[in-house]
Amino acid sequence: MKQRGNLIFWLAGGIVLAIVLAVYFRGGGGSQGAGPAALTGQTAPSFAVPQLEGGSSGLASYRGRVVVMNLWASWCPPCRAEMPDLQRLYAAYRSKNVVVLGVDQGESAQRVSAFAASLGIHYPILLDQEQQYGRVYAALGLPTTVVVDANGVVARGFDGPLSYAQMVSAIAPLIGKHS
Repeated sequence: MKQRGNLIFWLAGGIVLAIVLAVYFRGGGGSQGAGPAALTGQTAPSFAVPQLEGGSSGLASYRGRVVVMNLWASWCPPCRAEMPDLQRLYAAYRSKNVVVLGVDQGESAQRVSAFAASLGIHYPILLDQEQQYGRVYAALGLPTTVVVDANGVVARGFDGPLSYAQMVSAIAPLIGKHS
């Protein structure tokens, strides 16, 4: 009986520790903490990388607009699940000076193109072969989403998939401020 009590005690302690560490390292889903949320209030770093449609571009090319930058990969099930909502956000808010910018992390243009076409994705996609965006935005996993205001300042950062309602909530305070 004593062994069973010890086992339950250690199991409960392990679960509590795992929850505390997850909240700490995910930044609690808010605007402070580790990961991309730690960059809130800072000028958003930008790197010129290939665009899926040809040429090259970077986050800075979208200055003057609110940007929902989503780091993803085709092998990531939560990324796949989130992308239709990102497309929906893009379609609904592009007339309000909002752009969704997909940044694929390390895959070929052919793979990314086929994947985006299979999901009906039409927002701009960058091909970050060197995963520069993932490193500088401290992505703890994929998907990672960073909301950047029209002045190029990080407004919010999230690790993990977002619902459509969370996306709308993240951009709502920024819409109309600079349009």
